[in-house]
Amino acid sequence: MRHHNTKRKFGRKKNVRNALLKSLALNLIIHERIETTDAKARELRPFIEKLVTNAKNSNTVASKRLVAARLLNQKDEVKKLFTEIAPKYSDRKGGYTRIIKMPVRKSDSSKMALIEFV
Repeated sequence: MRHHNTKRKFGRKKNVRNALLKSLALNLIIHERIETTDAKARELRPFIEKLVTNAKNSNTVASKRLVAARLLNQKDEVKKLFTEIAPKYSDRKGGYTRIIKMPVRKSDSSKMALIEFV
């Protein structure tokens, strides 16, 4: 039974699944809008929103290191998150991303979605 198991597995092992989420988060920070499958976008949303909340609320060295550890120690992306993205949401309590449904992918009829910062 899958009681209280809410995260999707994507047919991957734990390390590969975590690397996928971190890679999607990095690309979202770089491009501020990415197109991916609906399931991946829904899993990415809480991951990235927790990072933005952490970057918004405390601008300390400890929070920067925590966010950097979650983003594979990519310094440029962490800097962009703290200096450009997080300050835009200083008066917002949550809901920093939006998921827009797109047409299905032709090759495998997979549901596609566009995830972007609001």
